[in-house]
Amino acid sequence: MYRMKTRVLIFLFMLCSLSLDAQIRLEGYRQTDINPELLTGRWKAHWISMPGEPANVYGVYHMRKTFELDEVPSRFIVHVTADNRYKLYLNGRFVSLGPARGDIYNWNFETVDLAPYLIKGKNVLAAVIWNYAEQKPVAQISFNQTGFLLQGNTEVETVVNTDASWLCMKNEAYAPWHKPVLGYYVAGPGELLSASKYPWGWEQSAYDDSKWLPAHTGIEGGVKGSRDYPGRLLVPCPIPPMDLLSERFEAVRISEGVKIPAGFLKTKTSLTVPANSKVHLLLDNGKLTTGYLSLLFSRGKNAEITIAYAEALYEGKEQGTTKSYSLPAKGNRDEVEGKRFIGYEDKVIADGGEGRDFTTLWWRTWRYVDLTISTADEPLVLEDVYGTFSAYPFRCEIAFSAPGHDELNKMLEIGWRTARLCANETYMDCPYYEQLQYFGDTRIQAMITLYNTHDAYMVKNAIEQGRQSVVADGITMSRYPSSLHQFISSFSLWWICMGHDYWMYRGDEAYMKTLLPAYRGVLSWYEQWLKRDHSLGYVPHWFFADWAAGFQSGEPVREKDGNSAFQDLVYILTLESAAEMERAFGIPSIADHYTQIASAIRGTIREKYWDATRGLFADTYDHRSFSQHVNSLAILAGIVTGEEATRVMERTLNDSSLIQATIYFRYYVHQALKVAGMGDHLLDNLQIWRDQMALGLTTWAEMPEPTRSDCHAWGASPNIEFFRILLGIDSNAPGFKSIRIAPSLGDLKEVSGTMPHPVGSVTASYKLDKKGKLTARLILPTGTDGVFVWKGKEYQLKSGEQVLTVE
Repeated sequence: MYRMKTRVLIFLFMLCSLSLDAQIRLEGYRQTDINPELLTGRWKAHWISMPGEPANVYGVYHMRKTFELDEVPSRFIVHVTADNRYKLYLNGRFVSLGPARGDIYNWNFETVDLAPYLIKGKNVLAAVIWNYAEQKPVAQISFNQTGFLLQGNTEVETVVNTDASWLCMKNEAYAPWHKPVLGYYVAGPGELLSASKYPWGWEQSAYDDSKWLPAHTGIEGGVKGSRDYPGRLLVPCPIPPMDLLSERFEAVRISEGVKIPAGFLKTKTSLTVPANSKVHLLLDNGKLTTGYLSLLFSRGKNAEITIAYAEALYEGKEQGTTKSYSLPAKGNRDEVEGKRFIGYEDKVIADGGEGRDFTTLWWRTWRYVDLTISTADEPLVLEDVYGTFSAYPFRCEIAFSAPGHDELNKMLEIGWRTARLCANETYMDCPYYEQLQYFGDTRIQAMITLYNTHDAYMVKNAIEQGRQSVVADGITMSRYPSSLHQFISSFSLWWICMGHDYWMYRGDEAYMKTLLPAYRGVLSWYEQWLKRDHSLGYVPHWFFADWAAGFQSGEPVREKDGNSAFQDLVYILTLESAAEMERAFGIPSIADHYTQIASAIRGTIREKYWDATRGLFADTYDHRSFSQHVNSLAILAGIVTGEEATRVMERTLNDSSLIQATIYFRYYVHQALKVAGMGDHLLDNLQIWRDQMALGLTTWAEMPEPTRSDCHAWGASPNIEFFRILLGIDSNAPGFKSIRIAPSLGDLKEVSGTMPHPVGSVTASYKLDKKGKLTARLILPTGTDGVFVWKGKEYQLKSGEQVLTVE
């Protein structure tokens, strides 16, 4: 039966695919500034590199172009990219960095207006380009050739096109610097900088580049879709530039070997380290951050400056290996006495010159910076140490108030910081250790974005990069961009659900329709594992569920032949999400096919997994284990409803013998809480977050203590649920065109909040009097309608402000 349906599905898939544009790409963030002629075919600018240098070795290179202008134009648009990375300056002023991470079939270029930086007469464009080669971060994809490309937008700007007129040199001052950390780390090497070899002032107009060499000219740039083009396929960057904001440390927590002058760290205040001495400073930022650390210094020839970065300090004595997941505890993050510092490093060897400025090429993550300075025969003057915060330019657009419950606002603050630090040019699982966009994490991160901002660029970019990661088998990689393939098969399903989320909260059906062939490929891959008893077999690759105690390697309990309630339930949820999209803007017969499979599996769940004695769903056919995960999914999938769902949810929360969900899967537990009619218990189920606050965390950790990462955005789900469950604001139709408001206030007597909506914002304000009468003030954006639900009764809503008083 299923073989025949599969053949029909494949035929329909092929038929549909033939009619789609194979070169679909996201619109550039600055699309309107791009000359349309540059979006077809090849460019006049060429990829350039250092002559005589091997194509793919670790190296840092500088390139310059001098040009004259009779007048300063009102606009001077260029498009710029590099492999691996670049920073661009004009007349000594920083202009742009990038490219935003992608892959060789979707190689981003930034569009920049240079006009504000131009002067009449001589102008100098200067770029630093670096290639980490084999030591590159796993999130960095490369064409395995160092290169830089800059293309003028019109004939006027072609004077700066990259070609042999650009001059270049290799910066011999740099070398990779490695210091192992505890746990899995793949975010790239530190930097060892020998200041005596550095071409100080290279980006300034007055710098003498007469000894630099003409650049080696390679292939022209080529836009994705160019005929027979063998290079990187260029696409306009679909996201805005990252934030770059100055940030100061809060305090020196440990000082050894030197007296700290007043004002040090708070302002540009010099600290002199005597000759032939060693100084140790532990700097505290007060909260976790991501950015570029800058260290300004003078003199101190041959002094060694080591800069180490950590999210927190560790308790106890050194033990285990750097790759071990048996990590020591960190304890209270505010405490430093008696603890040990473990973190990756940069190192600078001073040259004795004046006004040196060391700024990292790539950004770092820290709350604490451990600074060790060993001088030789000359004092070193440390003139300043500060950070430049860098992250995706999200703007928080929520308001929330619950008088007498300040911890809730504190949770939102921590959650927002976590979400920001886990988003740079892509969403990331964590900023310190991996910087990789895992699609299971990203589904939650995207929902935080949709509930806290009007931004759609980042969500759409993540969805698109999931499509870009799809392999010939049909499934996505677990994470992308990634130069090291990895497959978490469950994350392919969550990626489809993320698309469904985007459709429900932002609409955009024209774009979503282009994703349907990829969704069909994932679900077709899954269908091959479907057994005759309407259950999935043992799904291969890594079927991650949660870092729960009782789940080996994070996978749900499964039998040899599969027989896993977790697998079956996630598959049902995904099939039904995909069916809704197919029915709305795809092929209805494929929607019917998905619905039939989901219904067939659904009809067997209770028979296979229900344990009447415990009143819970087991993880497997043999009923040897039970988890909060499976029972939450059973409620979300509607296997149990009404009062039975409530009873199952109560047992799920109160039976401590169940495998307990950690901070990641609490997102789904809380959704089940809402579906089971128990949203009033949300505030009673936030102990994981309270525990982390008590430990002084300023971002949410990957898992309960001991944890590797102190910053994992999958834990920021309260930034969704305080609005979706507590205030009760949810989408009631694709594109959020209709709004359902069903508050679950718990013990709160007064609470209010505002959240973004595609065409404005939604506000809900509640006051509950002593007699249980609720006054609700609700504001819906223009062009929408909705429904208010309270104690099982529904009240119709219209756009604009309305006040309801209900019993």
